[in-house]
Amino acid sequence: MVPKTSIAQRRSEPRTGRRERHRAETRERLFRAALALFAERGYQETTVEAITEAADVGKGTFFNYFPTKEHVLATFGDERIAAIERAAEEARQQKGPVLPLIRHLTTDLAGQSSESAALLRSIYAAHASCSPVRAELQKRLRKARRLMAEMLAVGQQQGEIRRDLSAADLARLIQLIFHGVTLSWALNPDAELRETTEEVWELIGPALAARFK
Repeated sequence: MVPKTSIAQRRSEPRTGRRERHRAETRERLFRAALALFAERGYQETTVEAITEAADVGKGTFFNYFPTKEHVLATFGDERIAAIERAAEEARQQKGPVLPLIRHLTTDLAGQSSESAALLRSIYAAHASCSPVRAELQKRLRKARRLMAEMLAVGQQQGEIRRDLSAADLARLIQLIFHGVTLSWALNPDAELRETTEEVWELIGPALAARFK
């Protein structure tokens, strides 16, 4: 005889799985609707009501997933942070060169960012004009810079990357350069962002190598 508890568990598992899947789908729908509206209308002009209408959910549903609009942008930033975390972990675990990893990371992030110049312009405008957005984004920029510095430090320890500047300083400069590239592209997307990023890397990559120390 099968214990009743086992039957109850088997019955509850599919319901739980469907519920979690539904929650994930709803959150993703809200997230994508918000980004589309930010690109179309701008961050400041986009209301929570407009987001929920576009996502076809009740207005109160938004706050079950995002406390504020700023947290939508935070999620957008978190996707980029996750890519940097993966690259940093690979740099820590492998024994090969680090610069190819950083190159791949910067071009991959450029590829993600090139989905919408209008969205990037909206994010930069919100960063400049809205202090809560600026605080959220700056928090993620600091984390990204720290992770990049960890990767560069591994390269320095291996004798691959120049050591006349600290890993933290190199990470700061790389971040400034590629944010400048992204902003410039968002304002005037007259070329492929990934291709432009590759060209910029061809300039700065050799300057990071140890032979320039």
